[in-house]
Amino acid sequence: MAQDKVFIFDTTLRDGEQVPGCKLNTEEKIKLALELETLGVDIIEAGFPVSSPGDFASVNEISKVIKNATVTGLTRAVQKDIEVAAEALKPAVRPRIHTGIGSSDNHIKYKFNTTRENIIERAIAAVKLARNLVYPMWNFMPKMQVVQICSF
Repeated sequence: MAQDKVFIFDTTLRDGEQVPGCKLNTEEKIKLALELETLGVDIIEAGFPVSSPGDFASVNEISKVIKNATVTGLTRAVQKDIEVAAEALKPAVRPRIHTGIGSSDNHIKYKFNTTRENIIERAIAAVKLARNLVYPMWNFMPKMQVVQICSF
């Protein structure tokens, strides 16, 4: 019988930086990422690579030094975001793309001006693209582990 495992998914390097007055450079992010790995964090969300050259560089450099944890980059369900994240994550031993699209009634109606069916199609296309860009680097892991999609 398989044992249940709790996976620790840490967003300090991406979400934590949104706290007023908190701006980390790449060197500081690398130090934190290494400490998170030492603590046994399973998944480190290193940043949002398409958001800036600095975030891309941080995700890329963190991907080079983390050996046991999964390194993930956040994206919107947008082709360019996903392609940039895949490029930033190339050096990672265990890369993951964390993609999402707003799916609330308000997002669908006012932000995207579309239908729920279209949002679902966009989400599926984003996951397929992310899986195809990252999966070849994970030839020893199940595809289901490669991409995480969130709905907000």
